[in-house]
Amino acid sequence: MQKVADDLWLLDGMPPFAVNIFLAGDTLIDAGTRFAEKRIVRQVSKRDIAAHALTHAHSDHQGSTHAICERFEIPLMVGEKEADFVESTGLAPAPPGKWSTFTKRNWAGPPHPVDRRLKEGDEVAGFKVIDVPGHSPGHIAFFRESDRVLIIGDVITNMDLRTGRPGLYEPPVYTTIDPALNRESARKLAALEPELVCSGHGRPLADPSRFIKFVESLD
Repeated sequence: MQKVADDLWLLDGMPPFAVNIFLAGDTLIDAGTRFAEKRIVRQVSKRDIAAHALTHAHSDHQGSTHAICERFEIPLMVGEKEADFVESTGLAPAPPGKWSTFTKRNWAGPPHPVDRRLKEGDEVAGFKVIDVPGHSPGHIAFFRESDRVLIIGDVITNMDLRTGRPGLYEPPVYTTIDPALNRESARKLAALEPELVCSGHGRPLADPSRFIKFVESLD
C-alpha cells in the first residue's frame, strides 16, 4: 500500500491506479471488481479493519464488497440514495448499453445488507460525507477538512477510462446516469478547495489548481 496522506493509504493494483481502493484509518473505501478480493485481503489482513464504505455502487467499486464484508465481518456504509439498490441488486442504476451489460456480467458482486445509510454531513473515519449525485444516483464523496483531502470516486477521474491515459476527465456518458448533475457535483467539490484529490481511477492529484481549473472549464 502507498501512503497518500495522514492515515490514508491507496492499495496497490495491477495495472497501477486503474481501479483505486483506499484505506482511511480502519475503513476500506470501495472494493474494486469481484476479482479484487485477493489483493484487498493480502494488503489489509494485518490491519484492524472495522468498516467498509462505498463512494457508489458501480461494478468496479462494489465488486468485492460482499466478499470483504463477509470475510472480515464488518458493516457496510453506503449513501442513503443508493442503499436500496445495494441491498436488492447490488448495483446502482447505470445507462443501458453494452458497457453496462458487460460490467454487470463480468465485474459485479452480489447484493449485501447496508448497515449504515450515509447522508451529507455524516462522518466516516474522520471524513465528512458529501452528496455528489450524477455519475450514480447516490454517489458520495469524503472530505477531511483538517488537511483538505478529498476522496471523490468517479465524479472526476485522473485517468481516461477508455484509454488509460493520465489526466483529468469527466466519467464517460455511457457510465453516468445524469452527466449534467455530475457536473454540478464536480463544481460543489471544487468549491471545497481540496489540497489532495483522490479519485477512483488515476493517481492522487496534489495540484488543487489543476482540479479547480478543470472543473471551471466544464460547460
